[in-house]
Amino acid sequence: MILMKELLLAISFLSIGLGELNESVTKIQIQNQWLGFEPVTTEQIAKTEKRLNIELPEDYKMFLQTTNGFIAPNSVEPSFMKIEEIDYLKNIDKFAIEAYNLPELENSILVAGKDEEQYFLLIPPMNENEKWKYWKFANWMAGEQEFANLETYLKDVLKFSEKRIV
Repeated sequence: MILMKELLLAISFLSIGLGELNESVTKIQIQNQWLGFEPVTTEQIAKTEKRLNIELPEDYKMFLQTTNGFIAPNSVEPSFMKIEEIDYLKNIDKFAIEAYNLPELENSILVAGKDEEQYFLLIPPMNENEKWKYWKFANWMAGEQEFANLETYLKDVLKFSEKRIV
């Protein structure tokens, strides 16, 4: 299993090398070859879980303990938001829930893509037999793209970046 930091570093390195960066990337991030930020503390995670009244999935907590947000590495991926910004989609984009009428959207947590053309959502399990769902969701895609976990999504992003080098 690839460590979260190694995966994010590889995505950062390739994306910065390709030069297709979001305008919010800083010169320091380019110099450091890192599209992330300072990690969060376990106290910040606990505070957010209390605010959302939910326990976040372990891999997303690991992500936050690696970086508090992550700039979109290309034009088709969302930027991961800082922990202070994540919230239920219904509090950020009620229209998306009404327009798509997908039951999963009602309780989904927007963790990436606020004010962008694509979202990355964490969807809590409906019962104890289910697992968290990880969806990339965009107006320009037919339906949602589901991933087994956050690592699978990030590996997909890395693979996409690697294909663009050729």
